[in-house]
Amino acid sequence: MGIVVQKYGGSSLADADAIKRVARRIVEVKKSGHDVVVAVSAMGDTTDDLYDLANGVSPLPPAREMDMLLTAGERISMALVAMAISDLGFTARSFTGSQAGVITDSVHGKAKIIDITPGRITQAIGEGHIVIVAGFQGVSADTKEITTLGRGGTDTTAVALAAALEADVCEIYTDVDGVFTADPRIVPSARKLDKVSYEEMLELAACGAKILHLRCVEYGRRYGIPIHVRSSFSQLQGTWVVNDPTPAGTEEETMEQPIIAGVAHDRSEAKITVVGVPDKVGEAARIFEALADAQINLDMIVQNISAAATSLTDISFTLPRTDGQTAMTALARIQGEVGYDKLLYDDKIGKVSLIGAGMRSHPGITSKFFGALASAGVNIGMISTSEIRISVVVDENAVDDAVRATHSAFDLDADEVEAVVYGGTGR
Repeated sequence: MGIVVQKYGGSSLADADAIKRVARRIVEVKKSGHDVVVAVSAMGDTTDDLYDLANGVSPLPPAREMDMLLTAGERISMALVAMAISDLGFTARSFTGSQAGVITDSVHGKAKIIDITPGRITQAIGEGHIVIVAGFQGVSADTKEITTLGRGGTDTTAVALAAALEADVCEIYTDVDGVFTADPRIVPSARKLDKVSYEEMLELAACGAKILHLRCVEYGRRYGIPIHVRSSFSQLQGTWVVNDPTPAGTEEETMEQPIIAGVAHDRSEAKITVVGVPDKVGEAARIFEALADAQINLDMIVQNISAAATSLTDISFTLPRTDGQTAMTALARIQGEVGYDKLLYDDKIGKVSLIGAGMRSHPGITSKFFGALASAGVNIGMISTSEIRISVVVDENAVDDAVRATHSAFDLDADEVEAVVYGGTGR
């Protein structure tokens, strides 16, 4: 028997009873003969509560101290889960991210894993222990400071551990039964996907589907780790994220595959428009270099056609709402250098995306998507596409209507059972 890596999110560890339920589940896998390594998130809304507490103490808390504070939530969870396992007659060893050998870069708040040296984990496994690792955190290779991986970072911790340990599978336990064609909180009739490709899951995650963290899917694809997304509140099979959901030569491959994998939405972005940019070589580069230097990731980018009379153009882009003020400050510093007119900021937007590998070979998807939005009275602000995705920016109040209209237009509703959300507050 090989190694199974599991991840449990905050809703799965919400209270003492939930922790004991998780411990029983972990022990069942151990009894079946597998070695078990578990990555845990903070309990319930602990991370959000710590954010609120920090902001109540200081309007601009230092990034280093925020990481020291936020990592406390996962350390509490790991110790409590280990205690619950001990009460079931098995031994467990809990490790912080740094103790587990999770090595990151030095960017506080959104560090990236650059290596895992799991010596203490493999030693504990060899001694017969179940290993519990605090997710979402690591230690910088350069500064030796504690770092955090950003929202959803425990998913990334789990898959990175699975890769380092050459595990058979990484099981991501959450508060829904798998990956659905839309957020069940918005579309109760959303259908669960039995399998989805890494490619489609990467697009779903990048477009706001919070079921998996983007970087964890990237890790899974890079190292070929099968990811099984399932609920900690039921025994149902979940969704498998794999390289090829329909292996060549199988009966499944010969049947018509779904064109669309799902509809994702994201309310966490803002839009900045740089108005009156001189239409000269290098001006756009200066703008985006300033944003890159500020460590800001951009999503959709649109440049208008230059006005013939003025030779000026507007450049609009979307970015994480949490980086909005940082971006505005960075751009303000280069106004004199670039010579743009002004900046416009809009954080009342949402993004709705249609994703499916079948788009490559099926014409008419775009017109059907835009027709569904028009019939729902949803106005489009920006458009972005890839081979297997179409994304639009809409008013944040229109997001739910846009998701439901698109989901229905592409016949993604389940025939019978409605999706169940077992826990979580959605914070």
